[in-house]
Amino acid sequence: MTSTDGWIRPAALASLVVNVLIVVTGGVVRLTGSGLGCPTWPRCTDQSFVPHRELGIHGAIEFGNRMVTFLLAAVAIATFVIAWRYGRPALTRLAFVLGLGVPAQALIGGVTVLTDLNPWIVAFHLLVSLAMIGVSVVLIRRIDEGDGTAEPLVPDPVTWLVRAVFVTGWVVLYLGTVVTGSGPHAGDIDSPRNGLDPRSASQLHTDFVFLLLGLTIATVLVLRAVDAPARARRAAALLLAVELGQGLVGFVQYFTDLPILLVGLHLLGAALTSAALTWLLVSVRERTGRALIDTPVAPMTARPPV
Repeated sequence: MTSTDGWIRPAALASLVVNVLIVVTGGVVRLTGSGLGCPTWPRCTDQSFVPHRELGIHGAIEFGNRMVTFLLAAVAIATFVIAWRYGRPALTRLAFVLGLGVPAQALIGGVTVLTDLNPWIVAFHLLVSLAMIGVSVVLIRRIDEGDGTAEPLVPDPVTWLVRAVFVTGWVVLYLGTVVTGSGPHAGDIDSPRNGLDPRSASQLHTDFVFLLLGLTIATVLVLRAVDAPARARRAAALLLAVELGQGLVGFVQYFTDLPILLVGLHLLGAALTSAALTWLLVSVRERTGRALIDTPVAPMTARPPV
């Protein structure tokens, strides 16, 4: 074992936290209309990488979000190095994917600026961040697993129900970005919307939210009925709690004309929803087999004569 072994779990948790953080800070940029606070990329202006006084608070907010990307990169690099030294290829691959997410997100962020906040690219930017949150959760789970083939811990129909929850959850997340792209919080007062009717988009989003809630409630009940492992039951209950909180915030924000604070809280809820969906998915299966690391074996002691 190496001196970095004790750091693998904190590194994985840090990856999850910073990926949630970048979603929140990106939301602050959008909700304050600061999406073009730095009007170009990779520089903030044509002459400087940092904002100047004339750009005002919007330039500072957008620049601050770009700085969080450097924190994300630092954590991703550290996580990869720790996972590589830990000696398990499965963890190294997941950490490598998280590392690739940083330049990918920087590139997509640059395209959003250069296209004057095209709502479809902005939506894709958020969805990639939500996917990185899911990868972070998988990394956390894999630390406690072996490296064998994944085996289900519940009957096949229950596994498919959980998968249906996962897919429906991601449809809900995607439709949430569509709703935002049709509404007032597009990131800048002059940035384009996607042209869809906000009321119709919100109704479709709500329909899938109810479907997700129904499937999740069914999952909670079925996992109890089949006596699934406690971890899986807790994961389903956690997802249901997150969904109920998200639903409450979503309804209140809709009927109060989308106040910035509630929309920001709803965005944080989307990040937590991605994490909870993934945690449920990986909690209904188990990878057994020996973890591929060099673990010292304790010497056998001789049996005393009878």
